[in-house]
Amino acid sequence: MHWFKTVLVDNYANFSGRARRQEYWMYVLFWILIVILLSAISSFSEEYLGNDWASMTIGLFMLATLIPWLAVNVRRLHDTGKSGGYIFINLIPIVGRIWYLVLMCSAGDYGSNQYGPDPKNPEIHDEIDDIGRTPTSY
Repeated sequence: MHWFKTVLVDNYANFSGRARRQEYWMYVLFWILIVILLSAISSFSEEYLGNDWASMTIGLFMLATLIPWLAVNVRRLHDTGKSGGYIFINLIPIVGRIWYLVLMCSAGDYGSNQYGPDPKNPEIHDEIDDIGRTPTSY
């Protein structure tokens, strides 16, 4: 639940930086569990109580989590060294979705890349980052 809260609260619309695999997949896991729970509540309330308001909560939840979902996907792509525009690879039928899934499952770049420091090992920095710095600034 910590990772879900981190994406929703701390990085709600943060499209810069990098996201680890753990952050991405824990967010996806809890998002799916919440949607399943809301679907079960909606189904129960429609069948036994005759209310259809619960089905609107699923739509509201999805709408409220759209921006964080996009942001964590872009940050995950940044971790693999890809631009956020790679999210549109999903528009290619079948092959694009498989390729995107491989990107989300692959390990991020070791050390810093053009999108920021390594979120898994933030203390590791590349020698190229040290050019122009004094020894006391890093």
